[in-house]
Amino acid sequence: MTRTEGQEERRHRLRELVTAKGFVRTSDLAAGFAVSVMTVHRDLDALQAQGWLRKVRGGASCLPSTQFHGSVGERMTTMTQTKRRLARAAAEELAPGRIVVIDDSTTCLGLTQHLPHHTPITAITNSLPAITALAKEPGVALVALGGTYFPAYDAFMGPHTAQSVSAFRADALFMSTTAVTAGRCYHMSPETVQVKQAMMAAAARRVLLVDHTKFANQGLYALAPLTDFDLVVVDDATPAGEVRGLRERGVDVRVVPR
Repeated sequence: MTRTEGQEERRHRLRELVTAKGFVRTSDLAAGFAVSVMTVHRDLDALQAQGWLRKVRGGASCLPSTQFHGSVGERMTTMTQTKRRLARAAAEELAPGRIVVIDDSTTCLGLTQHLPHHTPITAITNSLPAITALAKEPGVALVALGGTYFPAYDAFMGPHTAQSVSAFRADALFMSTTAVTAGRCYHMSPETVQVKQAMMAAAARRVLLVDHTKFANQGLYALAPLTDFDLVVVDDATPAGEVRGLRERGVDVRVVPR
């Protein structure tokens, strides 16, 4: 086994251990895998960047929190009804002949059910579930963005993906975000920010879909202020103060009722 293969095997086992226990101390990981604490820190940094877990003081956790969004599997089962309502409302922005970009969010994944009703239409996405859902839809011209595959996001991320986006010009972008703080979008992954900023630059109209839980979350990397979006779609459980504050900033906010 090469050094790289050994590293990948260790990280895979480390991820499974943290997932099974919920929290594991760094010192216990170092002892269990017979490596240095610095090696464990590097492993945890890599796994956190891929979205598998989050580093906390003294160890690592796979439990979702206000700062860690959880894996794509966890996000697929969270706020599902609300996400469907947001996607249905955003689908009013679709029209035959348009070119649209759909990000890797589980919120915008719901739009794939609406695209076949607005054909012919072109969809550009880095989301593997969206690619799978649209691949066999007649009337949907699908452009799949390549790059490095991030399993925890079930999507392609990084500089190559961002570069691929820049080759296109779209009529509209449909996007979500991990957190909204003080009128600005945040994410925990710099690769996510890089790709989504490229998507924003490639689209003539930008639509952001966010459920009310995003306003209580936190993120590390700033993506963009909400004033950079042409439309922000929220659910009716979003605090009235947040909606009022956004509108006072000049943001076009559409509140989706139950």
